[in-house]
Amino acid sequence: MVGQDPAVTGLVVALLCRGHVLLEGVPGVAKTLLVRALAAALALGTKRVQFTPDLMPSDVTGSLVYDARTAEFSFQPGPVFTHLLLADEINRTPPKTQSSLLEAMEERQVTVDGTPRPLPEPFLVVATQNPVEYEGTYPLPEAQLDRFLLKLTVPLPSRQDEIDVLTRHAAGFDPRDLRAAGVRPVAGAADLQAARAAIAGTTVSPEIAAYVVDICRATRESPSLSLGVSPRGATALLATSRAWAWLTGRDYVIPDDVKALALPTLRHRVQLRPEAEMEGVTADSVINAVLGQVPVPR
Repeated sequence: MVGQDPAVTGLVVALLCRGHVLLEGVPGVAKTLLVRALAAALALGTKRVQFTPDLMPSDVTGSLVYDARTAEFSFQPGPVFTHLLLADEINRTPPKTQSSLLEAMEERQVTVDGTPRPLPEPFLVVATQNPVEYEGTYPLPEAQLDRFLLKLTVPLPSRQDEIDVLTRHAAGFDPRDLRAAGVRPVAGAADLQAARAAIAGTTVSPEIAAYVVDICRATRESPSLSLGVSPRGATALLATSRAWAWLTGRDYVIPDDVKALALPTLRHRVQLRPEAEMEGVTADSVINAVLGQVPVPR
């Protein structure tokens, strides 16, 4: 992955926090390759579902299939039974199918015919959506957006990064053959579990906890927003800040950790007022303004 370090780091943070990710970017910026490469580097299973208007919930979760030989119904697992699920263009499928992921994302299980079936561990949903094409789409409701730990943007690369991409392709890089490209497993599920245990021991001072709360409460009072960050968003910001502190080699959280993860953790949890949106205000600009106004603990 060339020039997409924030997206790579965000996916690692989400895995460490047992959260899910919403990837937003135009077609052709290697969103699918990013997920496949991460799965290959961690020896995890991955599956991809292309969300379309005619996709049914059972196409995602699985269904009961009648076996004529035994005269019984047997459960055939859907693609959700994997470690990393790439839900491609999730906003192209109707709300009924979108909601089929809610139980899987929140409870980490799927209930079919009244029987709960646990999903593998670790389990991460990476959903993508196209930010420029809205015709024939079904925008995710706020309740479902709130289930995503992070919203990561995958921008178009800079000129030099794009030259580097073409140079790699000219040298024989094949995005469909990651093993030939040198991607090898460097960690596994056990390492992720050990990392999560270490992150749980990361110290959070009362001042840092109050700082997180003050940031989230300030979004609820912003005149540009009709919906601020919920308490779930505050707990998410605390969790991602702890993971980032651990990744940078510290066993305690500092205000800079909170600032570093504020945008990807909170940008999809706020709702702009129509008049602010017409003036060109964005969720990122509001959150940056809040970060500039809330006093930083010493």
